[in-house]
Amino acid sequence: MKTIDEIQNEIIGDFEMYSDWADKYEYIIDMGKELKPISGALKIEDNIIKGCQSRVWLIADYENGKLNFQADSDAIITKGLVGMLTKVLSGHSPKEIAESNLFFMEKIGLQEHLSPTRANGLLAMIKQMKTYGLAYMTKEKMI
Repeated sequence: MKTIDEIQNEIIGDFEMYSDWADKYEYIIDMGKELKPISGALKIEDNIIKGCQSRVWLIADYENGKLNFQADSDAIITKGLVGMLTKVLSGHSPKEIAESNLFFMEKIGLQEHLSPTRANGLLAMIKQMKTYGLAYMTKEKMI
C-alpha cells in the first residue's frame, strides 16, 4: 500500500505531463469518471458535504483499521476533485487521514485555477474527510 505522500507525488507527476490547464481539467474529469457510482439510497442529505456549491456526497466506510471513501457529485469538475481526494486518502488509517498534509493541490497549482466557490468546496471536502479521520480515531480509542 502506498503512503498518502506517495500517491500525492504520483498525481503531481501526472499533472506535469500536461502543459495547459485544458488538459489538466480533462485529467481531473477523468478522475471523477473513475469513481464507482453511489447508489441512490446513499444520496441523502446526511451524506452531502456542506459548503459545496455543487452537490457532493461522501460516505466513509471503516474496515480493518482503514477508512475508504465513496463519493459522487452532480458536477463533473467537482466530481473529479473529490475523486482525487478519495484516491489520495482512501485505504489509510483514520490517524493518517486526520494528520495528512495535502500538498499536491498547491504543487499542481490547483488553487489559482479554481473559482472561489469551487476552492471553498474543495476545502469543505478535505475538512469532511479529515473529520471522518478524527471521528474514527476517537472510536478506535474507545474500543
